Amino acid sequence: MGKVIAIANQKGGVGKTTTTINLAASLAALEFQTLIVDADPQANSTSGLGYNPKEIENSIYECMVEGVRPQDAIIQTDFPNLNLLPSHIDLVGAEIEMINLQNREDKMKNALDSIRDEYDFIIIDCSPSLGLITINSLTAADSVIIPVQCEYFALEGLGKLLNTIKIIQSRLNTHLSIEGILLTMYDLRVRLSNQVVGEVTTHFQQMVFNTIIPRNIRLSESPSFGVPALAQDADSKGAVSYLNLAREILAKNGMMPHEV
Repeated sequence: MGKVIAIANQKGGVGKTTTTINLAASLAALEFQTLIVDADPQANSTSGLGYNPKEIENSIYECMVEGVRPQDAIIQTDFPNLNLLPSHIDLVGAEIEMINLQNREDKMKNALDSIRDEYDFIIIDCSPSLGLITINSLTAADSVIIPVQCEYFALEGLGKLLNTIKIIQSRLNTHLSIEGILLTMYDLRVRLSNQVVGEVTTHFQQMVFNTIIPRNIRLSESPSFGVPALAQDADSKGAVSYLNLAREILAKNGMMPHEV
């Protein structure tokens, strides 16, 4: 059974999509069969891998609302071992359409259960909200990675997200765990970045990943080329950091990385 990891934070601009694409690409490069599930109506993971969301026929929306098989929506990307279950703008309407459905929180879990055996890792890019789609993502997940940017309002809203995770753990998904808190957009030259690292590490201790993701031009540029940073410049600090994160997650889960 593949491990399902949700990348979640209701705060926007913290690096959820960057983390989804580059962590998934790193796991794929280490020869683990990996699927990205784009559960954000903005479809940034879809466009960041070079696909036009407007041209997508079947997406996670059709799988959740219309019962389309995930196998009929999954795209094999140009990168070995990396597949994509895309999103498009219709996902915005899914929350409204699902309100009256029975077991509405389980729609994504039901869709992904049928393909879990085909992957080592399934990485879900959550939308920047705590709405029904994100609740579906957390209900479907085994664990959650919380990206936190090394900036002034880093801890803002984190308590609310952790409270939501506790509610889901108690009512919808008793097996959900926190994989870790990931510090992103770190700038060695900025004193505030170091203060945030200290503050988050003091607050959350063992929950914080050792790997810290730096601000890096390749991480910013690569989505415009429709590729992960690893494919654009494998030696860039951003690409190397996400490879290190992938190795850290593998070690935490007792899995041996296949070196690249």
